[in-house]
Amino acid sequence: METYPNFKLDGKVALVTGSARGLGRACALALAHAGADVALGLRDVTSATELTREIEDMGRRAMPLQMDVSSMDEITTAVDRAVEAFGKIDILVNNVGIAPPNPAEDVTEADFDMTFNLNVKAAFFTSQAVARYMIKQGGGRIINMSSQAGYIALQDESVYCMTKAALNHMTKNLASEWARHSINVNAVAPTFIETPGTEPWLSDPEFRKSVVDRIPLGRVGKPVEVAGPVVFLASDAASLITGEILLIDGGWTTR
Repeated sequence: METYPNFKLDGKVALVTGSARGLGRACALALAHAGADVALGLRDVTSATELTREIEDMGRRAMPLQMDVSSMDEITTAVDRAVEAFGKIDILVNNVGIAPPNPAEDVTEADFDMTFNLNVKAAFFTSQAVARYMIKQGGGRIINMSSQAGYIALQDESVYCMTKAALNHMTKNLASEWARHSINVNAVAPTFIETPGTEPWLSDPEFRKSVVDRIPLGRVGKPVEVAGPVVFLASDAASLITGEILLIDGGWTTR
């Protein structure tokens, strides 16, 4: 047993889906900074030239992968290519998710299916594809990008909230099932974070105030404040943690 916790990821290989921007980009950079080589799962493989360069400038390897997680074939092919290139995958960050606002009475079947397919189905089958390799190699870490929406009701986001609650329970189930293979499965659940995806809403002063008023710490979050806990859960320092959903909400859910 080590005397001090080990937060380093030297020699590890991470796969981050949806890594072109926002939280996925922040996680990819943070994992590389901690020592990991990073496979970049991208809906458009040409969208991460700058990110690839930033990771390589840290002395890490980076590999852009065509990985639209709405396609089972692209999930399987991307995972296989990452393992072929790096020899393994130690860490998976399931980051892809959408949150199209819609009053419950206006939700269509297409809206419902698209949101569940990207937020839940894609995370499950990406986890499955990676876990098959992790089982063979004797362990790994899977970290799902959930949301405080899995615990609370958000106006006009009924389907999104349902998907994050489902993702939370999926996290616990996979953690229980794969513990015997030394695979730790956890999730992080952020509040509103400053990203390109939230900018259209947070740029509205009235909406931003309504959000900040609900957060005891009095501000929205930054991507690095989510990436830090992801690095922690990926590290040996979190080796006894599995099946947990870590809220990163500035205290929102304490009220």
